[in-house]
Amino acid sequence: MALEPSNGFVAADAVADLTDAALPIFDVVPVQLQFDVAADFVAGQVANNVIVIALSNGRILRIDLNKPEDIDDIDLPKKPSEAGVIRRMFLDPTASHLILCTSLGENYYLHSQSRHVRPLSRLRGVTIESIAWSPALPTSSTREILIGAADGNIYEGYLEHSTEFYRKEDKYIKLLQKLPDGPITGLWVDSLPGRQDTRRVLISTQSRLFHLVGKVGRGHDGSASIYSKLFESEQPVVHELSRTSLSAASALVVSPDSEQAPRFREDEVPERAFAWLSSHGVYHGKLLVDGNPAELGTKVFAESKLLPRAQLITPTTEAAGRKQVSTEYVDAIALTQWHVVSLVGRRVVVANRLTGSIVYDQIILEPGQKAVGLSVDVQKNTFWMFTPHEIFEIVPRDEDRDIWKIMLQFQQFDAALQHAHTPAQRDAVAIASGDHLVHSRQYDEAAGVYGKSSKPFEEVALTLIDNDQPDALRKYLLTKLSSYKKSFIMQRVMIAAWLVEIFMAKLNSLDDTIITGAELSETLNTDQTRKQLDAVRAEFQDFVAKHKSDLDRKTVYDVISSHGREEELLYYANVVNDYNFVLSYWVQRERWSEALKVLKRQTDAEVFYRYSSVLMTHAATELVEILMRQSNLNPRNLIPALLEYDRNFKGPLSQNQAIRYLHYVVNQLNSTDSAVHNTIVSIYASHTSRDESALLSYLETQGDEPNFDQDFALRLCIQNHRVLSCAHIYTSMGQYVQAVDLALSHDKIELASIIANRPMSNPPLRKKLWLAVAKKVISQSNGIKMAIEFLKQCDLLKIEDLIPFFPDFVVIDDFKEEICAALENYSRDIDALRKEMDESSQTAANIKVDIAALDRRYAIVKPGEKCYVCGLPLLARQFFVFPCQHAFHSDCLGKRVLEQSGAAKGKRIRECQVQISKGLVSGRRREEVVRELDGLVADACILCSDYAIRRISEPFVKEEDDKEEWAL
Repeated sequence: MALEPSNGFVAADAVADLTDAALPIFDVVPVQLQFDVAADFVAGQVANNVIVIALSNGRILRIDLNKPEDIDDIDLPKKPSEAGVIRRMFLDPTASHLILCTSLGENYYLHSQSRHVRPLSRLRGVTIESIAWSPALPTSSTREILIGAADGNIYEGYLEHSTEFYRKEDKYIKLLQKLPDGPITGLWVDSLPGRQDTRRVLISTQSRLFHLVGKVGRGHDGSASIYSKLFESEQPVVHELSRTSLSAASALVVSPDSEQAPRFREDEVPERAFAWLSSHGVYHGKLLVDGNPAELGTKVFAESKLLPRAQLITPTTEAAGRKQVSTEYVDAIALTQWHVVSLVGRRVVVANRLTGSIVYDQIILEPGQKAVGLSVDVQKNTFWMFTPHEIFEIVPRDEDRDIWKIMLQFQQFDAALQHAHTPAQRDAVAIASGDHLVHSRQYDEAAGVYGKSSKPFEEVALTLIDNDQPDALRKYLLTKLSSYKKSFIMQRVMIAAWLVEIFMAKLNSLDDTIITGAELSETLNTDQTRKQLDAVRAEFQDFVAKHKSDLDRKTVYDVISSHGREEELLYYANVVNDYNFVLSYWVQRERWSEALKVLKRQTDAEVFYRYSSVLMTHAATELVEILMRQSNLNPRNLIPALLEYDRNFKGPLSQNQAIRYLHYVVNQLNSTDSAVHNTIVSIYASHTSRDESALLSYLETQGDEPNFDQDFALRLCIQNHRVLSCAHIYTSMGQYVQAVDLALSHDKIELASIIANRPMSNPPLRKKLWLAVAKKVISQSNGIKMAIEFLKQCDLLKIEDLIPFFPDFVVIDDFKEEICAALENYSRDIDALRKEMDESSQTAANIKVDIAALDRRYAIVKPGEKCYVCGLPLLARQFFVFPCQHAFHSDCLGKRVLEQSGAAKGKRIRECQVQISKGLVSGRRREEVVRELDGLVADACILCSDYAIRRISEPFVKEEDDKEEWAL
């Protein structure tokens, strides 16, 4: 405990935080007082970091260790000569309530929030020896407390702080029981977990220790006694000592709250130990809280043991070997978590509660000096010793450091592991526990413990093998595998492979047991074996899922295959996502449904490509269903499988699964891959059926820009005699002649006539095609009239075109009507031509008249008229006037024409201008160039001819124009 120097006091803390195992477990540290005390200390108590000291002059010092400079100095209401010297003090665990007892039988009460000590009138004359505080931590009141007196009486009291002068603090004091044993040297009360209306009371005298458990009454805020019911209705369990000495000290103490298990709720009961000091020594044990309340006292005393007085008072240190005056009995005791602290004369002796061995024995007091007593801060787990002039703190240093060893000696391995702090300690506990379990033939439990220890691997493995414990070996290997770090690759791989072998052997053994049991005996119950088989299989599956990264794939396949474990083999392959192996396994055994189930869960396209051929052959419909749900496949890679399937397929096209899938690719996935379309054409064309409707329907859906190779499709159709399809392909390629010839060669006259009508935009070609059809029709027709009627479908054929195709012996009467009709048509055509010629002659004459009138055209130009381009007077220089009355200077018109004319015309205008301006031409040639230039420039008016139309997109107001003139 560390305190800074102040006006109060300071504890020597130089070694307070040391935890080195080489240092003593305990040390007694003197507290340096920083105040002057004129009187001796007669009593001292510590609770909740508050120290209360009673002085021989009647003063009481109350010091908060959190603020040691603030010291409350309180006086008794009477002088020591009147009330007596303070002989005992009782401070509750929260440091809220203090009861003072004087040598003349006066008893006083002091609350932490008050500086006024109030007398307890109902307890006047009662010599208090012990107090049991309420297990419910008190606040403004003490709640119900038990008070033990020197005359053997046990009282119940209820004290409450009051600021009113005439109000008593003790609400009631009730006598519960009187024991004939003499002084009540110790009292303790606690509650049992889950039983808030049940109390346990420990009572100690010089010779007996009582354990009392029962239900208490329902008193409320001190209105009535609650312990009367307990003392009246229950009989205590008594532990009695014979031949006790009345001169020896007697006390009952309880261990403080555990630092490792603090209380979080008021109803929680911490684990505690008790110690009863008598003339025989220290009787101690655990305050058990679980079990039948009626049997609890018997069980507590049965498990308790005595630490003999002789062991405590015999000096063990060199200092104690000197001639010293030693007391015959132990003066006082205190309990820590694991030790009994004894005050023997001038020595402080600390003994381990578990073993009784002395761990600390030092002379603390000077010769002739005597200690006032020991005090324990139950909540803060600190220990103090008071002398008439000094205060000492008994400081434990890692007092549970060796508890694990002690528990190990007692073979309490769980407790030892709980108190082992370092990995080395935990490892030692594990090894010892494992050895003990092996010696007890508890191999399964030993395997789990060994797996977490550093015991040599080969030694453990051989031990389990020699004792024929494969299940324990499996458990050990599993535990060991989990303990290795990821960096221990080799060890993990080897152990994992060994575990696979062990699992397979166990599964086979269980299978053999089930089969053998069913054959040999009807009474043999195999249900447990089957359950064990399921459990081991589930354990194997968990192992594979957890440690799949530690398993070598080839080794595992070899091991499981050698044992013939199909289910485990496939499970492992699925866990490691080796679907190629699973598919290959089922395909090799021709288990197509299982293979397809595996394939449904795949997303890797390569798996589909690899197994599509064999699955398409044996389960085409189901495979196509799966393929149609996969959007990441490249149909081109599936074409070999589809063609192989089609080669062996004998059914109708409507049931062909290859066609079904390819149509899905084309219609749903909108594939334009030529390989896919060529495959469709190939399957349709090569089918044994002579029906071309399906192929023609597909070809028609492709339109004028098909995705298939037309040359390839044409060769296939020709090879397989698909006339209609060939004709369609020829037609789509624009090869009408070949299409008609093909149709006629197969006597498909109707088809040929349809094809002949296709090139509507090319009458000569259409006529040529119909002539070929006519020749075929006439050559095959039995009647001339029927042939002529058929050929009337074409409006381009005339009778004279057909005459060369008729045979020589044909009588003219057979087509006389047609000849007459043709002659009449010719006559009408001649009349129409003659009329057109007359109209043309008249038009030519009119043109000659117009040309002659052109020489006499003129235009009137007014003197003030301006050029429509530059706005200057038109007569200032050479100009042009158009029939539309627009007039322009010749140079202005030339610039505009150059700007708006095409590149060729503009180039020619510039060439003419250069030739004229530089005199490159002369005479007649110059006149020709001038006329050509005038013709190019004055070809049309730039304001109302095609020039103006081409300028329709130009803005009215240009960048260089004055915007203000156009402003509205």
